[in-house]
Amino acid sequence: MKILFVEDDPEARAFVSRALRESGFVVDTASDAESGIALASVGAYDVLILDVKLPGMSGFELLRRLRRGGLATPVLFLTAQGDVADRIEGLDLGADDYLAKPFALGELLARVRALARRHLRQGKDVVARVGDLVVDSERHYVERGGKRIQLTPKEFQLLEYLALNGGYVVSRSMIAEKIWGHGFEGYSNAIDVHVNNLRKKIERGASRKLIHTVKGLGYVLEERSVSEGDS
Repeated sequence: MKILFVEDDPEARAFVSRALRESGFVVDTASDAESGIALASVGAYDVLILDVKLPGMSGFELLRRLRRGGLATPVLFLTAQGDVADRIEGLDLGADDYLAKPFALGELLARVRALARRHLRQGKDVVARVGDLVVDSERHYVERGGKRIQLTPKEFQLLEYLALNGGYVVSRSMIAEKIWGHGFEGYSNAIDVHVNNLRKKIERGASRKLIHTVKGLGYVLEERSVSEGDS
């Protein structure tokens, strides 16, 4: 997967790009918006990571020009902590996600992986399979072991998100933003309730659990061998 990272701070640019490469991504970098536009216009990228505060031209204007040119690549904005206006403007312009500075590197990597997988799935019928669990997004259908499972709309959204990121940890904040929207407050208890309800419905009578808690990070949906145990 190929990433374009546009950031004017040389230390941040070097640190993040190195972490992305160590995680298996191919990374191109730019220090200003003009260079970012030039690279994005000729390169085939899976995700663009854009800093909002860039010299000469903001990340917002960069994205505006790319979207006008028909570029549909997923975009993650890096914004100032607590700057809600920036986040709203970026999303309205066509950004797919944002992350406030300072951020945890693991959170950035998780969000980039999720966006990259979304890009790869575009234009395809989505049927996610994890073990004997089937989640059909188009038909809004879930079954395990051949038996259909009835879920509420929010439960389906949560399970679908976990399934489409099967094998990868998704953080609680990522779940909150995906299911309840950016700026949602008090999501912690709601997530706990919905995860517990999902576990009861998809794991009832099954020999193995599929939804696992990763302490301090979030949740992962995957089939594990008996020797790996369950969270």
